[in-house]
Amino acid sequence: MNLADYLRDVPDFPKPGIVFKDISPLLADPAAFAHAVDRMAELVGGWQVDRIAGIESRGFLFGTPLAMQLGVGFTPLRKPGKLPAETTAVEYGLEYGTDTLEIHTDGVAVDEHVLIVDDVLATGGTAAAACELVEVVGGRVAGCVFLLELGFLAGRAKLADRALASVMRID
Repeated sequence: MNLADYLRDVPDFPKPGIVFKDISPLLADPAAFAHAVDRMAELVGGWQVDRIAGIESRGFLFGTPLAMQLGVGFTPLRKPGKLPAETTAVEYGLEYGTDTLEIHTDGVAVDEHVLIVDDVLATGGTAAAACELVEVVGGRVAGCVFLLELGFLAGRAKLADRALASVMRID
């Protein structure tokens, strides 16, 4: 199955000049969605993973079924103010401005090997912040896995010292 067939290009979103890679068609097709999660599981099969941390919000979509398939727990990494218990936050830079990710302070056990999951690796800032957040609360980053890597944006460089896998890559 060619998962690239299930991506839709949306020109000029979220701003003029950007071609957004929409994964909605993939999510709408049960076989394609299952295949994508299976491929992620295959890619990280040799890694030590005790828990998955999914980046809000599409990292939740791939991270939870992947956690079930690997038989590990899931921890959400969320935007500020969305988690109900005590949190730890990391602020990170974007192309224009900053953003913040939060985790429950007890969301990862000390020395637990955590796999970061998201849909797209673009510039790498969000994934790098997710790695930092897991380490701040005592976890060890097992690596990062993505459905799609936009190689031309060089996000891999911000994660150069991390194990990294992507189901698809566009250069």
